[in-house]
Amino acid sequence: MAKRVKASRRKGPAKRLPSSHSLELEQTALRIAQALERLAPAVSAAADFAAADAFIWHPSGRRLAPVPRVNRVDMSLLKGIDRVRDLLLANTERFAEGLPANNALLWGARGMGKSSLVKAVHAAVNAKAGHTSPRLKLIEIHREDIESLPDLMALTRAVSHRCIVFCDDLSFDAEDTSYKSLKAVLEGGIEGRPENVVFYATSNRRHLMPREMMENERSTAINPGEAIEERVSLSDRFGLWLGFHRCSQDEYLDMVAAYVARYRIAYAGEELTREALEWATTRGARSGRVAWQYVQDLAGRLGVRMREN
Repeated sequence: MAKRVKASRRKGPAKRLPSSHSLELEQTALRIAQALERLAPAVSAAADFAAADAFIWHPSGRRLAPVPRVNRVDMSLLKGIDRVRDLLLANTERFAEGLPANNALLWGARGMGKSSLVKAVHAAVNAKAGHTSPRLKLIEIHREDIESLPDLMALTRAVSHRCIVFCDDLSFDAEDTSYKSLKAVLEGGIEGRPENVVFYATSNRRHLMPREMMENERSTAINPGEAIEERVSLSDRFGLWLGFHRCSQDEYLDMVAAYVARYRIAYAGEELTREALEWATTRGARSGRVAWQYVQDLAGRLGVRMREN
């Protein structure tokens, strides 16, 4: 009996093989790590800023899709907005030069060139800089993706390019809380807005919320002043408020004439004026958009192909 014990001791302890349970845990952890890598690609892979001057932000995969050719009009064709044009251009030029600049809210009448002005200013600043200076980047974020704005800001913070983040037709409804993401990013967050980023937005509403919503909250709140303060304070984050108002008849006709001249449409005089005014009457408004729509119709009827000169 004693001999058997000694023999067993000489063999030493038996090797322990990993259990099937521990192997399964290791494989699961590996799969989770691989999945997280796929969901959060490296910044360098997601943002090739050399690909273009304009991009569209896609929150899925934190991806910037380059836009080879931006749908824009020349600044000289934007009539009746001289003051706001000069203010936004000056703000953007300062920003491109590395100087302090404000976030801008372009609000007011529909079809008066709010989004067109942002794109035209971006093009004008880059044209002035030429190819020797770093190009200013324009990044469009869609209204429904505004909650992903902190991710976009984190991406742009890590690059050397100066970027205009642009949201067209920005507004918020009563049950919408995504405005908090924008509010924190613009001024209120612990990091704040990156120095190389400025935010431009267009809206038909000065305070980015419907008037009836503001009135409802005033009437039902214990303290009417505080009831809407949180939402209204969002517009205060924009240091530059640029108002767009309905144009006069003369300004509308100037817009039509500018488009006709730009695209060399042989149509002028009283007939052009009469048709343009009739077109505006049927639309119930005079604006740059209405002028452009009339000129497109006119060019189609006359068989003119609208190409840039």
